[in-house]
Amino acid sequence: MSKTFDLILFDLDGTLVETAPEICDATNDTLRQFDLPEVSQQQVNDWIGHGTRSLLIQALAVARGTTVDAVRQSDSLPGIAAAFDSHYQHRCGTRSHLYPQVREVLQALRAQGVKLAVVTNKESRYTATVLDAHRLTPLFDRVISGDTMPAKKPDPAGINSCLEQFGVPSGRALFVGDSSIDVATARNAGVTVWVLPYGYNMGEPIEACGPDRVIADFSALRAVLPTAAA
Repeated sequence: MSKTFDLILFDLDGTLVETAPEICDATNDTLRQFDLPEVSQQQVNDWIGHGTRSLLIQALAVARGTTVDAVRQSDSLPGIAAAFDSHYQHRCGTRSHLYPQVREVLQALRAQGVKLAVVTNKESRYTATVLDAHRLTPLFDRVISGDTMPAKKPDPAGINSCLEQFGVPSGRALFVGDSSIDVATARNAGVTVWVLPYGYNMGEPIEACGPDRVIADFSALRAVLPTAAA
């Protein structure tokens, strides 16, 4: 029996790694530095998905009682973003952890010759830090971050680039994520999409996104391996 998929692509935050606590820490480190009120963990959870810059802008809008557009246009944003960069680099790996079975399943997939990639909207400098902190970097054949391609998810450019690089037809690829952004990205690329229910979906039930399958945890991915390896 052959494996079901030749290429599996993964979102990062809320799919491979629980990162929300340390993102919240870095956000509030930044807000305190500029004498602004802190935001809650739930607010940060709901803002995850479009990259940390977007999240920071959302936090600043709430803390200042203003609009997202006003924050984007403010002269102070570059300096605050630089402060966040320092805080988040310091926080990466301090309160994040792998979800159950992530490492074991990735190793099993890789051992069977499945190509593995990360496609995230997180900026590359943070993506690398998080992957390195959890010793995941060697397990992936390609890592695409929010600033790798001209456009971020839900644009399918990242998935399409991996399909082309590895010579895999869309019908032999699977995208695994945790949000409506991931489902839309997979649909735009014409690949199957499975989602996990424990990540960050901006406060909405993941089933409402219409994925091909909702899986309880990473152990469900063993089903794509040949019977002898499962």
